[in-house]
Amino acid sequence: MKQSNQNEITALYCRLSQDDGADGESNSIQNQRNILERYAREHRFPNPRFYVD
Repeated sequence: MKQSNQNEITALYCRLSQDDGADGESNSIQNQRNILERYAREHRFPNPRFYVD
């Protein structure tokens, strides 16, 4: 198994739906974060970082 390099990251991208008019972080974004975080953890992706637009 490959050892994880501390400089490596996993970019996780969440995108806000135009239909979601919530102020602040929407439920859509939070749901996407949860799904992506679980997937990254299960597949042992290194140092996850979230990007949202």
